[in-house]
Amino acid sequence: MTMTIDMHDETGEINESIQNSVIQLIDYAADQLNLEGEIECSLTFVDNEKIQVINRDYRGIDRPTDVISFALEEMEEDEVPILPEEGEPRVLGDIIISIERTHEQAAEYNHSFERELGFLVIHGLLHLLGYDHQTKEEEEEMFGLQEKILSSFGLSRG
Repeated sequence: MTMTIDMHDETGEINESIQNSVIQLIDYAADQLNLEGEIECSLTFVDNEKIQVINRDYRGIDRPTDVISFALEEMEEDEVPILPEEGEPRVLGDIIISIERTHEQAAEYNHSFERELGFLVIHGLLHLLGYDHQTKEEEEEMFGLQEKILSSFGLSRG
């Protein structure tokens, strides 16, 4: 399994050390989730103002949020799946995270910035892979998986 992460930091806050730990976390999660082959996704760090525009334009919710995922494999009823050609990587989509919200929520939940960022990265990745939390069952599965990945990686709460 090869994971390629196209990372963009529009905030200037994500130093090389944080970038490396995010890459390690995503690689670890990919192993835990038994992902195979060549996989690509993009990860963009923005401020509250930028994520509010995205949230408003794509979800109709005019306020900042913490993470938004755009899954390329997610389909509407009448869409045909976009499958990679032989030898082509599987492109999952885009994860956009507000670093401002990450700081706010880390303080709110009384844990480290790294833990909150890790949570949002894994939350976004799971959405790209088709996990959701619309029902109680889906929420229990998705949040249980997030917690298992983060704890076993060493990013436990607190």
